[in-house]
Amino acid sequence: MIKQFDHIKLKSGKRAVIVEIWEQGVAYEADIEIAINEYETKTIKHTDIESVFIEVETPLSKVV
Repeated sequence: MIKQFDHIKLKSGKRAVIVEIWEQGVAYEADIEIAINEYETKTIKHTDIESVFIEVETPLSKVV
């Protein structure tokens, strides 16, 4: 299950961070790394995701 703020690898080879879940298992809003420290926000499909490489259990904003 994909969670908000999970770091993922797309099938295109790019890395991204999930910033919004539109529908679990279907579509997500992601900040996709296009260059070092440069991101593009796009809606992606679940089928675009190759793997999750960092799973976030509790966002830091909710810990403080």
